[in-house]
Amino acid sequence: MERSDLTREPARAIAAMSPSLDPTIGIVVCIPCFRRPEHLRQTLQSLADQRTDRRFAVVMVENDASACGSVPVASAFLRAGKLPGLCVVEPGQGNCHAINAAFETAQAMYPDATHFLMIDDDEIASPDWLERMVRAAEATGADVVGGPVLQRFDDEERRGLQRHPAFRPAYDASGPVPIIYGCGNCLIRRRVFEKFGSPAFDLRFNFLGGGDVDFFTRCRRNGMKFHWVAEAVIVETVPDIRTRPSWIALRGLRIGAINYHVQHKAAQTPWLRARLAAKVLALLPLSLFRAVGLLLTERKALTALHPMIVAAGGLLAAFGIEPQPYKASKITS
Repeated sequence: MERSDLTREPARAIAAMSPSLDPTIGIVVCIPCFRRPEHLRQTLQSLADQRTDRRFAVVMVENDASACGSVPVASAFLRAGKLPGLCVVEPGQGNCHAINAAFETAQAMYPDATHFLMIDDDEIASPDWLERMVRAAEATGADVVGGPVLQRFDDEERRGLQRHPAFRPAYDASGPVPIIYGCGNCLIRRRVFEKFGSPAFDLRFNFLGGGDVDFFTRCRRNGMKFHWVAEAVIVETVPDIRTRPSWIALRGLRIGAINYHVQHKAAQTPWLRARLAAKVLALLPLSLFRAVGLLLTERKALTALHPMIVAAGGLLAAFGIEPQPYKASKITS
């Protein structure tokens, strides 16, 4: 898609742009946005404060086309010259629509860019985040680089939840890893997108979430290299509602549903699907043993129940029952 094609596209409009766009920029940070303008302000400021000599641009995607609450914040940063880049409005609501719009716009508007990073609009990048991520990609040749997302709880008394499996980073140490699971702190090379074409993130995961898990699973199956940078920290703001047992349980059900759908998508034969069905049925009793182990080590019932909730989520998904937290009507924060 050429730059002129993007501006003629009726379904995706440019809402704000910096005074000039330099198509030779080689690094682009993508930011999907939805109803969190004050958080977005902090996200953008953390990017403006990055300690790096590398030139980079930002591409923001407003995914609330009716209200466009993020656009004024994006416009203020762009027009003031704090960050170069643009903000587009993606009317197709949902997680995968927004992420695809961000990466597709970034590739189209910056044809020389080879490194595409992503941060969410409720996250704050540490000062050396971008430098560490890009340096790791260059030094290792990895196709995908990931880093930790740590939590900043509105209620400080809930900080113990950082050890809950729903919040803990996938890895503790830097180095090669078999896969990463989330795109809230990632770097993806252009050649990865060229391998899979568009849309990169499967729209079947649009409201459930997990398009990133599916995408990175396909990357692994295609022999792509992953690297983890434990020092490239991003901090996520966690509102009180996301510390409630009901929300954490719903997240566990969603993880189970995502795992099921990613595996079901890859099970192309009746035999493989039968194996998957047997696995889903077996996970529920097996999860009881994991729960007991977590209860003995963590001594927290909410943490111990997580494996059983995830297993239940997979079983429910097999029967077509699953949460859809990325529908606008379900998003409360």
